[in-house]
Amino acid sequence: MNAKRTTVTAALPYANGPLHIGHIAGAYLPADLYVRYLRLRGQDVIFICGSDEHGAAITLRAKKEGITPREIIDKYDASIRETFARFGIAFDIYHRTSEPIHHQTSQDIFLRLYEKGEFVEQVTEQYFDEQFQQFLADRYITGTCPVCANPNAYGDQCERCGSSLNPTDLKNPISTLSGQPPVLRQTRHWYLPLDKYQPWLETWLMEGKKNIWKNNVYGQCGSWLRAGLQPRAMTRDLDWGVDVPLPEAEGKKLYVWMDAPIGYISATRQLFQELATGSYQFATPQRSFEGVRAEDWELYWKSEDTRLLHFVGKDNIVFHCLIFPAILHAHGDYIVPDNVPANEFLNLEGDKMSTSRNFAVWLHEYLDDFPGKEDVLRYVLCSILPEQKDSDFTWKDFQARNNNELADTLGNLVNRVVVLTQKYYHGVVPPAGNQVSPMQATAEAQVQASIAACEAALENFRFREALNECMNVARAANKFLGDEEPWKKWKSDPEDVGRILHAALQMIGRLAVLTRVFLPHTAARLADMLRLELDSLTWDRLSGTILPTGHQIVTEAPAVLFEKIEDTIIEAQLQKLTPSQPPMVPADSPETSTPQPVPARPEITYEDFQRMDIRIGTILEASRVPKADKLLQFKVDTGLDIRTILSGVAEYFTPEEMVGRQVPVLINLKPRTIRGIESQGMILFPEDHKGLHLMLPTVPVAPGAVVK
Repeated sequence: MNAKRTTVTAALPYANGPLHIGHIAGAYLPADLYVRYLRLRGQDVIFICGSDEHGAAITLRAKKEGITPREIIDKYDASIRETFARFGIAFDIYHRTSEPIHHQTSQDIFLRLYEKGEFVEQVTEQYFDEQFQQFLADRYITGTCPVCANPNAYGDQCERCGSSLNPTDLKNPISTLSGQPPVLRQTRHWYLPLDKYQPWLETWLMEGKKNIWKNNVYGQCGSWLRAGLQPRAMTRDLDWGVDVPLPEAEGKKLYVWMDAPIGYISATRQLFQELATGSYQFATPQRSFEGVRAEDWELYWKSEDTRLLHFVGKDNIVFHCLIFPAILHAHGDYIVPDNVPANEFLNLEGDKMSTSRNFAVWLHEYLDDFPGKEDVLRYVLCSILPEQKDSDFTWKDFQARNNNELADTLGNLVNRVVVLTQKYYHGVVPPAGNQVSPMQATAEAQVQASIAACEAALENFRFREALNECMNVARAANKFLGDEEPWKKWKSDPEDVGRILHAALQMIGRLAVLTRVFLPHTAARLADMLRLELDSLTWDRLSGTILPTGHQIVTEAPAVLFEKIEDTIIEAQLQKLTPSQPPMVPADSPETSTPQPVPARPEITYEDFQRMDIRIGTILEASRVPKADKLLQFKVDTGLDIRTILSGVAEYFTPEEMVGRQVPVLINLKPRTIRGIESQGMILFPEDHKGLHLMLPTVPVAPGAVVK
């Protein structure tokens, strides 16, 4: 990372409803994790977000509730802002696109493109509601998606398959105002000729970002470019939004997907105006802004020494990777994104989250139901982030991760080390001693390896992997403590007990640093227990002594970091999930059609089957194979040996979720060299029309158990 500074944006949420955990997992938690990491590294970074307060979604909600768009945005902006703050998303500014500075910024950029002749003025036919006597914006039209046959697709996008649409693409279109089929009428608009910028986009993105951007992002953009880009209207016939700044465009507004991303720029302008004038009142940023000038915002949007990163969900990829970059490129003064690490969708209990069906885990309700457990949800969501494919949140998994990983692994480790230090040394860090046992050397090497792996994963936006490496530090510390058993040595060798606890306390200190990225509330509590200044726990402390000999930690009984969550609490949450209506799935959808089975292979004898030696193996390590998008490399304990096996399953599984899994392995398959690596067997996976799945024993078994 050679840039002097980084601008991080998170997709502007529509101010027309509350936040659910799908929103958080898609954009806001990954962005927050990355920004916290950069701040711990001492990097110059700003974190920008705000409410998207224009577009048809706002007016639709206003009509539904019988109030004005202004009342809608004021209501939900306040709710969203408060929820983000409670959850611990650390924006430098959370702005609003209804603010005057945003209208001015958007109009200035539109006029610059207009004066450069970048727009194409066209009179086209668009849908019109005769009963309400108005042209219909994209979200005022629903119909059947031409791609997946979803009967409830919007005029701009299908929320089931993620396809970006035009209203005229829909089959059987219906006006959401009157419920009647609309008619086509002529209207004039200003179009951005995306086809004109396609050669530049192909060079910048398809050539310049290959093997750099995530496969899901790069692939979606590639499919759009291969299909050929078409001009897209940058204006709309609406009564709510940013006025088009042309005399001949009276009554027309800017297309929300032109004005919304510009909200990142206007928010940055507002941030630096407030900092320069001393009126900044947002959450205190974790950096110094002393001596800034209002015009310094330009450094974060116009300097080639700045990296621009957009964190968005799957449904925003095209707008942030093609349309907004084309606008910035056409303008000429702005930098374009260095990366857009977008996530896929998070499902809930095996079903798609839906605001219309009220089938979601609403973040504000979670915070009310689980006070003090913000970090539990952060941990669970980070561990299942849909980084390359859709993932699933279940309440049982939430409970298991809290009880088994946070409470038993991390919380129990901290409690044991603090209590033992209090018991034997009155809470004073004992000397390190002159000797290092083999067990300590192994543990400290594992800790440093996990820290390095965590850093590499964070640098490459692999947050699930990074979190797993953070927990590996706790696992290594737990094993070290269990192997050394200081409680058995106190009477015979108290000096060695001091060595053990000194080393264990350093590991806890390193966890206090690492958890500042993932679990900020927990990190603050750890800092209090260790009597360390939270702001002193920076990334460079991870390689040195964090708690010197003689340092006094807390003397009172340590509070429990993570309480166990009982079954009754989880059952209550499951009861809340009854959707208001069943999923809307067309009869001919792949989700309801019966998949055709693969035809049976030719008959074999029992002796043929007996020639295959299938054992249950435990995956000890998992990693990606360099320059091979589909391959994962595993170290597998087969009970007979530990062997390397390659599998083409990277599309379906991440390395971190495979470690510790027990899987069936064909161990007498002739070895085969793939990408210069000898693969010594085959892991077996069931496959259906949805892809590959894990085939796990119903109970844990010893490695080497024979599958008959």
